[in-house]
Amino acid sequence: MPKKARDLSPLDVRRLKHPGGRSNATFAVGGVSGLLLQITPANGRTWLLRVKVGDKRREIGLGGYPDVPLAQARDRAREAKDKIQRGIDPVEERKAARAALAAAQRRGLIFSEAVKRYLAAKLDGFKNAKHQQQWRNTLATYATPQLGAMLVSDITVQDVLRVLEPIWSDKTETASRLRGRIEAVLSWATVAGHRTGDNPARWAGNLKELLPAPSTVARQDNQPALQLDDAPRWFAALGARKGMGCRAVEFLALTAARSQEVRGATWDEVDLEKCLWIIPAVRMKMEREHRVPLSVDAVKLLKALPRFKDNPLVFPAPRGGELSDMTLSATMRRLHDASKAADGVGFVDRVSKRPAVPHGLRSTFRDWVSERTSFAGEMAEVALAHRISNAVEAAYRRGDMIEKRRGMMSSWADFIAGRKIKGNIAQFRRAQA
Repeated sequence: MPKKARDLSPLDVRRLKHPGGRSNATFAVGGVSGLLLQITPANGRTWLLRVKVGDKRREIGLGGYPDVPLAQARDRAREAKDKIQRGIDPVEERKAARAALAAAQRRGLIFSEAVKRYLAAKLDGFKNAKHQQQWRNTLATYATPQLGAMLVSDITVQDVLRVLEPIWSDKTETASRLRGRIEAVLSWATVAGHRTGDNPARWAGNLKELLPAPSTVARQDNQPALQLDDAPRWFAALGARKGMGCRAVEFLALTAARSQEVRGATWDEVDLEKCLWIIPAVRMKMEREHRVPLSVDAVKLLKALPRFKDNPLVFPAPRGGELSDMTLSATMRRLHDASKAADGVGFVDRVSKRPAVPHGLRSTFRDWVSERTSFAGEMAEVALAHRISNAVEAAYRRGDMIEKRRGMMSSWADFIAGRKIKGNIAQFRRAQA
């Protein structure tokens, strides 16, 4: 077993000297196995990572010292090793990036520029500014780091797979939308004369053969849900915490809405007098207006929130924009961690035993309707804004049962708040049906 190098300090590294002779000298600095400081006879200093990539031994340059200090060199070494474990050769990746950038500078249209031109050409076709921003964000976050410097004429199916595969299982819906957006950009580039041939981001007869269907992946990866018996304890713990993220999660729980619907909520969508929240079609997954009856608890929560001048958001982030999805997820994770530390229980999904997440609260609501009440299941589906069967559409979609759902959401608020529900839920449902 190789001897582990001693972890050198920044001062130790600064004191290293060339031992003499005409050859370069290398010194293991510890912290990351294989990380070396190379010193030339003329005292030039560079960082090297000596590592095996597949069947090849490589020495990967990580920059010069002292421009790249010890801590940064260790971070770069860890990042390179992480890529190798994921099957990526950092040297080949760097060569490909440099070659793509050089080619892009000499000729053709690179993907990042194609995105800008496509969005400029299609600006009027977007429903609103937020829709356009979603396009920009998903492409900038996932596609541009991999494809941005590549010529659109050089992008292949394998390049598109490099973008999609890391998130296809964990963020299936995002990945599916991203694929369609890449396809649209490349389709525009083809028509504009910047590329020829088949579209590598096309699904049918193309990526469909290489990736599992989104619907199949989604069924296999249900979001961890809060258990019904834990709901009152969880809601009480949430109410005891401060912060806009906590209030957003609280409102999400009371309304059984989706994270993006809550994070993007604006005050002009809310009618506090009528206890009603109307989400416009452009912000709904099903692209159909959704009316949400607000319980007394939900209205009380909204009335207690501060309002900020020139900011229409109900739950703004500290810097004024929308809260991130990670903010809500982190709020739930902290609730779980605090409970775990206090009583060893936490808030986990009954089946997977994973900590509950914001989207799982919708499943908790649906389970409550099915297992603890006699409210019509179709009414719960309307409350969740799900796409439902044609038979149900004929019977229910002409109206959205807003007043019947008001009673259901009030009972739901009583349940998660740990209050004794007045009357018999089954009787209420029969009386209102």
